[in-house]
Amino acid sequence: MQLSSQEALVLLREHDLLVKVVHNKTFTANDVHYDSRQVTPGSLFFCKGRTKPEYLASARQKGAIAYVAPQEDAAGGDLPGIIVNDEDKAMALLSAAFFGFPQDQLFLIGITGTKGKTTTAYFAYDALRNQDGKQVALLSTVNSVLGPKPEDTFKSALTTPESLDLFRDMRRAVDNGMDHMVMEVSSQAYLRNRVYGLKFDVGIFLNIFPDHIGRNEHPNFANYQFCKEQLMVNSRRCIINADDPHFKDFYATAKSTTDPENIFVFGRPSGNSAVPLDFSYEDDGENLHGSNFTLKSQSQRAKDLAVDGDYNVDIAGDYNEGNATAAIIASGMAGTKPDAIAEALEHTRIPGRMDMLTTKDHGTVYIDYAHDYISVKRLVAFLRQQTHVSGRVIILLGATGDKGISRREGFGKALSEEKADVAILTTDDPGFEDPKKIDQEIDSHIDHSRVGKVEFIMDRQEAIEHAISHSTPADIVVLAGKGDDHFQKIKGKNVPYPSDITVAEDTIKKLEH
Repeated sequence: MQLSSQEALVLLREHDLLVKVVHNKTFTANDVHYDSRQVTPGSLFFCKGRTKPEYLASARQKGAIAYVAPQEDAAGGDLPGIIVNDEDKAMALLSAAFFGFPQDQLFLIGITGTKGKTTTAYFAYDALRNQDGKQVALLSTVNSVLGPKPEDTFKSALTTPESLDLFRDMRRAVDNGMDHMVMEVSSQAYLRNRVYGLKFDVGIFLNIFPDHIGRNEHPNFANYQFCKEQLMVNSRRCIINADDPHFKDFYATAKSTTDPENIFVFGRPSGNSAVPLDFSYEDDGENLHGSNFTLKSQSQRAKDLAVDGDYNVDIAGDYNEGNATAAIIASGMAGTKPDAIAEALEHTRIPGRMDMLTTKDHGTVYIDYAHDYISVKRLVAFLRQQTHVSGRVIILLGATGDKGISRREGFGKALSEEKADVAILTTDDPGFEDPKKIDQEIDSHIDHSRVGKVEFIMDRQEAIEHAISHSTPADIVVLAGKGDDHFQKIKGKNVPYPSDITVAEDTIKKLEH
């Protein structure tokens, strides 16, 4: 892989990103980096975000051949400096070019929504790869899968990677023989221009609720929604959930750039969509092990996809039927047959999503990634409905630091509305904040007349052990937030953590032996 200075300047000019060039000399980069620690001789170095002069100096010392930055930096010495008016867009554009525009060799399915992105991504991933001849890559909050070898599957650092990492991953996937890719597209991906220049073959909108609003994230809900809507603008075909309260906004956005014939609307038949449904799905029954539903096409273009039928999903939660419906439609657009889709959905499993552990003398334990108001509320309401719990509802959670500030009020609201008998507030990726203060903020939003007891246990492992050991057979224990995450983000570092599932399993073993 190479990128010449001439190619870089032409691309930047075409996108009105180039401001000027300092120390103008021709070069050919044989690598690209934004982390000075990874720079190798001949690299093009991107100064982005909070890059400090010493990072550029380090990159230069390690052999960087040129740099891209929002302003000239003396630390670059006599290196050619490409000065741009948007370093994030420039990095996305030049990274794509360096890696040979690998997106052009992939059928891209992008998924956005406050809730359900990961579940929908896994549904679509499993459905596509269950069809003979399809080689499928996955970029999700949980795992990235870029090929068939064990080393091609690894834990994801971000829901949507930084643009340079994204195009590097796409190139690796293509080189590994992948021809399809399913990826989650976060609002941050558009806010930070991580997917600048990408055109998706299929874009899915699931839902939107207030989240990711606060310092270091979206300044307000309008900006959050705007960023979510950009997937509709940048997709050749759109799949939109008609049951979401903001459906009209997303549909109108899709229509601004996409032929209405390429916009597919799905929802429950009892919904009040202002636009005729292309697909309706109806619940045939659900329990703690999964659900059954029927998918029916309502328009001719929907019938042409030929994905009607009865489907079973092996993940609990009636809200997952909508996620599965979106994945089925997208898989049909990619040419997957309904039998292959149905077989895959019956066996899809997602680490940290609705995992259930039973005990002999203590409660039934549920581990889920639920990490905001609506997901906690949905989860607990579903469990109450399905278990007809006669004992207590014990909920353990915490809130992240430095981002998602609105979640703290949301957690207090959810705990109050669902009348938790015991709320155990603990640590969950506190970042540079004090986890005790975060939990006190959650507590300030709890209606203590509706919540039986609130406890503060900052050591998450100790908190889980306490929750399970103090439960009775009739209780349900909900461990919310981290799912199968094996790290705690503390003061800029990923501190190893066993995961909620592992801690819960170990606790149960100790109690029962």
